Amino acid sequence: MLTVSGLKRLHISVSFELKDGECVALQGPSGVGKTVLLRAIADLDPNEGTVKLDGTLREAMPAPAWRKRVTYVAAEPGWWSDTVQAHFTQWEDALPVVRRFRLPDDCGPWPIQRLSSGERQRLGLVRALMLRSRVLLLDEPTSALDSASAASVESLISERVSSGTSVVWSTHDDAQARRVGSRILAMKPDGRIEGRGP
Repeated sequence: MLTVSGLKRLHISVSFELKDGECVALQGPSGVGKTVLLRAIADLDPNEGTVKLDGTLREAMPAPAWRKRVTYVAAEPGWWSDTVQAHFTQWEDALPVVRRFRLPDDCGPWPIQRLSSGERQRLGLVRALMLRSRVLLLDEPTSALDSASAASVESLISERVSSGTSVVWSTHDDAQARRVGSRILAMKPDGRIEGRGP
């Protein structure tokens, strides 16, 4: 279980619990702080409060180890090498997920500059999924995707949730929030969240 207590960063102040194998949808207008919240949970930006995974404090492990367990996936993922496959420890291991996301097998040697925004978004998600994280913090993971590609992402994330992965899924799409989330966390302009049913 992920426990967030009194998490403060800039204007946000948030507490909630995320059970194993639960997907919650995070909603709220643009600029309200959804990305700020997800990055804070992943310890990517300075913040105050208590965050625990299975009762273990975030501060009790090195930051890279925490981020491998509690992984933030940006809407626009970062790239640091020239080709797609250079971002993967074992490209061959990633191919089943690449195929599930409706990407071609031969995209490994492609230069990053060749990728569309939707291809970048899906490949960034493949990269994160290869970590087998306990918690995924998804920041509008289908915002650049057509409906078929978005459905493939929803399907695979649903399988991961069924196998015990916990997910916070930020989305502006009300219908998607109801599909993917067992409950909805609505972020308010004052930086707080309130829970409601799907």
